[in-house]
Amino acid sequence: MKKYFVLDTNVLLHSPTCLSKFQEHAVVIPVDVIEELDKFKSHNDELGRNARAVIRVLDRARSTGSLASGAPINEVGGSIQVDLQPVCLLEHGMRNDTADNRILSVAYRLMREGHTVSFISKDANMRVKCDALGIPSEDFESDKVPAPDVLYAGWRAVECTEDHLATLSRERELELTIEGLNANEVVLLREQSNPKRTVLARPRRKLGDGRVLLRPFEQANDAFMGITARNLEQRVALELLTDPTISLVTMIGQAGTGKTLLALVAGLHLTVRKHLYEKLLVARPIMPLGRDIGFLPGSAEEKLLPWMKPIFDNMKFVLREKREPGEADKKMMELFKSGVVEIEPLTFIRGRSIHGHFMIVDECQNLTPHQVKTIISRVGHDTKLILTGDPYQIDNPYLDSQSNGLTYVAERFKDQEVAGHVLFTRSERSKLASIAVEVL
Repeated sequence: MKKYFVLDTNVLLHSPTCLSKFQEHAVVIPVDVIEELDKFKSHNDELGRNARAVIRVLDRARSTGSLASGAPINEVGGSIQVDLQPVCLLEHGMRNDTADNRILSVAYRLMREGHTVSFISKDANMRVKCDALGIPSEDFESDKVPAPDVLYAGWRAVECTEDHLATLSRERELELTIEGLNANEVVLLREQSNPKRTVLARPRRKLGDGRVLLRPFEQANDAFMGITARNLEQRVALELLTDPTISLVTMIGQAGTGKTLLALVAGLHLTVRKHLYEKLLVARPIMPLGRDIGFLPGSAEEKLLPWMKPIFDNMKFVLREKREPGEADKKMMELFKSGVVEIEPLTFIRGRSIHGHFMIVDECQNLTPHQVKTIISRVGHDTKLILTGDPYQIDNPYLDSQSNGLTYVAERFKDQEVAGHVLFTRSERSKLASIAVEVL
């Protein structure tokens, strides 16, 4: 049965390509949504670009049919139409002087006409109103991925025999059957007869039929810039972070688990000491991505300073050695003045090609999948990109733990040879911070 999907403005601004994802059903765009898109189209930010993209899709649809009665939008019979009929819901307790109510009333009228209707919105309040009116509603979920607590952790434990561990130690490789192992998913080999004896290994290549060739970790559990891994997850992270063959690493975890610190440790080690990369590039989105930062005084770097304080705190912790007053600040300023470390405003990243850099983007849970795609597509030759964040601390009102750009990328790249992932679950910031994560 053909279904009518009435779209809210925020869905189109979130995903400009969503119009063709409703299969054989009819997509209805209320005229108030067109008016709201018109207000955004002149903005020089992500929302403005998305609004213009949607308007171009609608304009192209006019050449294939009438938007009044329904123009074809895909090859399986789906259509798109713009609803211009006057609406009024005063008799049902809703005023018609707000765009939201007028948008809702389109779905309400179609439902009263006997059509099967679903209202699609990323605004929870709009979905609440729909429920009160008896209108079926849902979030736009085509780009949603599993929740972080069921997302793959980036490593798994596998039982093996003593002979297996001996073979791995002697030949530096081991063939095992492990079903569903992802490209760079770390394996914790645990001896069956002695569970305390464990060895960390990584897949060298897949052999088919669930068989995989494992190799031991390249790096010993040594200190990097004076920092040593405190748990298994951090050990896995450092292995992936320091491997130049892996171009993308996603790190997800709550506050205090060491995501940003480890990324900076690896970046400074590979850039300043090993000279594998020309620069360490650090970025943190100003919520939302693309918002103008001109209201702050100074250069672009100076405007970003308030947003970069968490990065500076971690960098000072890494750079301190003798713990003398001002020692870490002096070293940090030298790195910035020499150009070895740079702050990158994400507002201006579109159009860039970043080559030979170790790039860290913190707080990625506040970015949409489209915004993260924009960042990843800037990566050039010999650049390593690190994405970190906590999907349970999202400031973007239209994103959640399953639809943000960070978890989206972690899921989509899980079986790519160039990507690795780590899910952090244990806080190491301090005893107080660990308790706070658990009880508050």
